[in-house]
Amino acid sequence: MARNTRNKGLVVATAKRFIAGTAKHLGSMAQVTLLRSSFTPTQIESKLQALVDMRSDVDAARATAAAKLANETAQTPALLALMGALESFVQAAFGASPDVLADFGLAPKARAQVTVEAKAVANAKRKATRAARHTMGPKQKKGIVGVIPDVITIPTTASPTVTTAPTSPTTPATSVGSPALVAATTHTA
Repeated sequence: MARNTRNKGLVVATAKRFIAGTAKHLGSMAQVTLLRSSFTPTQIESKLQALVDMRSDVDAARATAAAKLANETAQTPALLALMGALESFVQAAFGASPDVLADFGLAPKARAQVTVEAKAVANAKRKATRAARHTMGPKQKKGIVGVIPDVITIPTTASPTVTTAPTSPTTPATSVGSPALVAATTHTA
C-alpha cells in the first residue's frame, strides 16, 4: 500500500472502503491475482476484515488497560497504607519471634550495640555543638535576665520638608491691582 500506513485509523478506514468496493465491483470475478497469489473476492474481504478486527481489538484492549490503570492508581494508596499498618502490627506483635516475622517476609529489627567509645564520642560532639551554638537548657535560661537602663532615650526623626516648583501654570495669570492702573498700562503701549 503506497499510502501512509502510520496512521492506523486511516488504514482501517481504507480497508473498510476496499471491502465495500470489493463486494460491489469484484464480487462477480472468480479469482483476483495479487502479490503472485490468487484470491477470491470473499478471501480478500475476509483478510481486510481481519485487519479491521485486529485494530478494534487493540483499541478495546487499550481502553480496558487504561481503565485498569486508573483503577490501580485510585486504589493503591489505601492498599499501601493498609500494608504499612499490617507491617507495623506484625512487628509489634511478633517482634521477638524471628520465625513468625520470616513468614511475613520481614526481618527482626537489628539493634546495634553502641560501644562505650561511641557513646563518649557522641557526648563530646553534643557538648561541642551546644557550646558552638550557645544552646542552653531551661534551667540555664532561667538565670539570664535582661537589664533595663535607668534612662531611656527615644530617638526622634524630623520629617523632611518637600518643596516642589510648579511645572506649568494650570490657569492663566491675572494681574492684581486697580482697574485704572491695568487700563493705563495696557493703553500706553
